[in-house]
Amino acid sequence: MTALPRIAITTGEPAGIGPDLCVALSAMPNAELVLIGDEPLLQERARHLGLDPLDTSAGISIQHIGLAAPATAGTLDSSNAAYVLDTIRTAALGCQSGDFDAMVTAPVHKGIINDAGIAFSGHTEFIAELFDAKPVMVLAADTLRVALATTHLPLSAVPAAINHDSIVDTLTTLHEELISRFGIAAPRILVCGLNPHAGESGHLGREEIDTIIPAIETAQRRGLNITGPLPADTLFTPHHLKDADAVLAMFHDQGLPVLKYAGFGNAVNITFGLPIIRTSVDHGTALDLAGSGRANGGSLQAALQLAVQLANAAHSPSTTATGR
Repeated sequence: MTALPRIAITTGEPAGIGPDLCVALSAMPNAELVLIGDEPLLQERARHLGLDPLDTSAGISIQHIGLAAPATAGTLDSSNAAYVLDTIRTAALGCQSGDFDAMVTAPVHKGIINDAGIAFSGHTEFIAELFDAKPVMVLAADTLRVALATTHLPLSAVPAAINHDSIVDTLTTLHEELISRFGIAAPRILVCGLNPHAGESGHLGREEIDTIIPAIETAQRRGLNITGPLPADTLFTPHHLKDADAVLAMFHDQGLPVLKYAGFGNAVNITFGLPIIRTSVDHGTALDLAGSGRANGGSLQAALQLAVQLANAAHSPSTTATGR
């Protein structure tokens, strides 16, 4: 790349800590940062936190999208739901057009968006729909990477959402992007069972026998290095993880509690399976911390650093983000 990568940062739920984290950012010597959001809100939040006004000539600029209603730290307002989605859409389509090299997302509040009458289950699904893509949600903390076979679903809906083709597709995307984005030549992937003890030979559920094992066998025949299904309660131990490049969990709260325990505040959410680069923080809107000055920006910094690495790697095929 002859120019610095240009990274779009959506500022998230305006009542949450997203604006706090964004206005506290320092310019990066290896990237140009563009905040996507309401400029008066960001400048007001900076003043409220006792920070200097954002200097849009110092490596951080603002692409203004106006709020529908004034925002107060800690107080949700469904009037701003469409605004939040506009910031995400602007960043994603800007990446598609080449205006940005990657996007990083601050946290949004799914509930208030749904309260506004807009069906929304998360960034991952929303961005994937823009591109008619099949996303894979991956969270990473150091060398631990956890992908999800299903994302934001009620637990009761998970078994029906897991099928042979979806698991094979997810494993294939995970395998290919570990190679292309992280430079891991032969990724080793562990797969969780859905049920306790991975089904206990069918006595605790048949999803492993009927769906997960056949999908793993299909992926193995295609040359993927897959092990499983393994009981989730023992898979996340050093014995198994020491040789693994990624884990595929069957549902959101099967894999992510372990990862967030291991690296909360420094973990990064990455969406695989998109034609663009998207990373995100590993936490929510933390309404109780908004405007307090106590929000931890570690995850946003980690997400930014990874976005820059991935953007540079995408423009330099011989260079990839750090693997194992």
